[in-house]
Amino acid sequence: MTSSRKVVELFYDVVSPYSWLGFEVLCRYRSVWNIDLKLKPAYLGGVMHASGNRPPGLVHNKFLYMTKDLRRLSEYFGVPLSPPANVVEAMFEKGSLTAMRFVTAVAEKETNGDMMVEKVSRELWKRIWRTDQDITKDASLTEAGLKAGLLPTEVEALLHLAKSQPIKDKLKSVTQEAIDYNAFGFPLTVCHVNGKAEPFFGSDRFELMAHCIGEKWVGPQPTKPIAKI
Repeated sequence: MTSSRKVVELFYDVVSPYSWLGFEVLCRYRSVWNIDLKLKPAYLGGVMHASGNRPPGLVHNKFLYMTKDLRRLSEYFGVPLSPPANVVEAMFEKGSLTAMRFVTAVAEKETNGDMMVEKVSRELWKRIWRTDQDITKDASLTEAGLKAGLLPTEVEALLHLAKSQPIKDKLKSVTQEAIDYNAFGFPLTVCHVNGKAEPFFGSDRFELMAHCIGEKWVGPQPTKPIAKI
């Protein structure tokens, strides 16, 4: 292991279940690998549009595979995924723009690394991908923020901030960063090694990622016990 910490950026959107898997694994490895993990909330819809990609939920055979795949991955990674009753509505009709602006607002006011960004993001993932709840309304974002540990006054201020032009511009900017790395979906993990950016798509590239940064992959749950999600 080298002495210098590698910067690892995770671009993600809470509407993506595969992003949740990548998010949890990298959060676990933050204390295992010699890395400085940077959480980068972005907007998946913007990446899909810019790249011309088509969501798997809109391709029938991919959708059928995805539902089976997520069940297996949930068990393997120890992440309690449970797809919403109407995946297409939750992912593509309602979308996540409001939620990701809220997370971006949290990131903008973060004073303790990415701790609150991590907690709020996790609560939003749990709402859509565990308990089949809304993530588009202010009341939904409020509930997620409170469960993450924010005070009612803080949530109110963040909801107001999330509607501001600077936050909208910030989310666009971070999304553009992902696009500039040739992103076509999330999660996108970018490892910075010896002055070079190495992008990895998906939640199934951890062994290759470890090789790239000079670390070892020891499975999806490297330490025991792991905090309950």
